[in-house]
Amino acid sequence: MVIVFVLVALAVLAAVVALHHYVWRRLVRDTTRAPGPARRAGTALFVAGPLLMVAALVAERSGAPFWLQQALAWPGFLWMALALYLLLTTVATEPVRWWANRRRGPAASASPAPTAEAEQVPTAEVEPVPAVSVPATDTVVTAPVSPPAPAPSDFSRRLFVSRVAGGVVAGVAVGTVGWGTYGVLRGPRVKRVTVPLAKLPRAAHGYRIAVVSDIHLGPVLGRDFAQRVVDTVNSTQPDLIAVVGDLVDGSVKNLGPAAAPLAGLKARHGAYFVTGNHEYFSGAAQWVAEVRTLGLHPLENARTEMPYFDLAGVNDVQGASEGQGPDFAKALDGRDPARACVLLAHQPVQIHEAVRHAVDLQLSGHTHGGQLWPGNLIAAAANPTVAGLERYGDTQLYVSRGAGAWGPPTRVDAPSDVTVIELAALSA
Repeated sequence: MVIVFVLVALAVLAAVVALHHYVWRRLVRDTTRAPGPARRAGTALFVAGPLLMVAALVAERSGAPFWLQQALAWPGFLWMALALYLLLTTVATEPVRWWANRRRGPAASASPAPTAEAEQVPTAEVEPVPAVSVPATDTVVTAPVSPPAPAPSDFSRRLFVSRVAGGVVAGVAVGTVGWGTYGVLRGPRVKRVTVPLAKLPRAAHGYRIAVVSDIHLGPVLGRDFAQRVVDTVNSTQPDLIAVVGDLVDGSVKNLGPAAAPLAGLKARHGAYFVTGNHEYFSGAAQWVAEVRTLGLHPLENARTEMPYFDLAGVNDVQGASEGQGPDFAKALDGRDPARACVLLAHQPVQIHEAVRHAVDLQLSGHTHGGQLWPGNLIAAAANPTVAGLERYGDTQLYVSRGAGAWGPPTRVDAPSDVTVIELAALSA
C-alpha cells in the first residue's frame, strides 16, 4: 500500500512539473528575446508558485503550526487556482499560435537564383592575375555549418504573437481567479427551493429549513467569514437550521475562535449538525463536542421528532475509517412510516441507503458544485447529484454548493449559497 501511494504521489508530482513547464515555456520563454531580468522573474514565479502550493497542502494535512499554515495558505492555494486557469487558457490559445505562425518567413541566408536576364549582362574584362603557388597540404579546414537563422521578420512575428497570447492568458486567468475569490469572500448568497413532500401535514406547509454546508473554516476563511455566514442564515428567518458537514479544516485549538460566531445561529426549532469528511481529518469527536457548546445539536446516527416530521442525521462515510461510519438502521429504524422524514447526510452518495430506508428528503453538500470549473465534470463522475434537487424513486435529494471553499478561496461557475428549503404539503 505504501509503495502504491508513493508511486501515485510521484506520478502526480511529475504531472504537476510537466504542466508547469509547458505553461512556463509559453508565457515566459516564448515571450522574451533572451535570458534577462524578465525571464528570470517569470521563472522564479513558476518555481515558487508550485512549491508554495505543495507546502500549503502539506502544512494543512500534517498539522503544522497554525501561523505557518496561514502564511502558506493564501499564496499557495491562490496559485493552485491561478495555475489551473493559466493552463486551460494557454491550451485554448494554441490554435491561434499555430494559425499565426503557420507560414515561416524566408530564411535569412537564402539568396535569389540568377535569372536569364542577369546571365546575359556582359561583364567587364579584368586583367589576369598572376598565379601564386600555394604549398600543398594534406589538411583540409572546413568551417562549421549551422542551420540558417529565421529571418528577423519571422522572429518578430512569432514574438509578437507569443506576447499577445501570453497577455490574454494572464489577463483571463488573473481576472477569473480574482472574481471567483471575491465571490467567496463576500459570503454566500441565499437560494430558495420549494420541495413538496407527500407525507407532510397541511399545518407544515411553508416550513423553512436553512441548509448550510461546507463552510471550511481554516487558515484562509476565519471568524469574519463565519460571521457573514451566520448573518446570511439568520436573515432568512428559518424554522430550522441544518449544518450538513465540512464545517472546519483544523483543530478546535486553532479554529475554536473562528467558529464562535455559530453560537449566534437562530431558528425557531434550533440548529442541527452532522459530520462531513473533513471533520474526520480534523478530529471529529472534538468538533462534535465543540458545536454542542455553541448551541448546535449533533445528530450522530440519530433521529429526533420535530413538530411535523422526523429529522435524522448520519455520520459521514469517512467516519468508517475510525469506526464511526454512518448507521442508517440506528438513525431510521423504528420510526413512524406515516410521518415524513428529512435526513441530513453530508455526501450525496449516501442517497442509495436513504432510498432503501424510505427517507422522503435527504439534504447534502460535499461537492461544492465543482468549485472550480471544469471541476463539476469530475464531481459529476463521483456523485449522483452535483448540485440542486433531484428525485430517486420516492426520495428527493437536495445538494447545496456550500457556503465556503476548500483549498483556493475561489469559486468559478459554482457560486456559494445558503439554501432555504421551503417544504410544501401536497394537500395545501
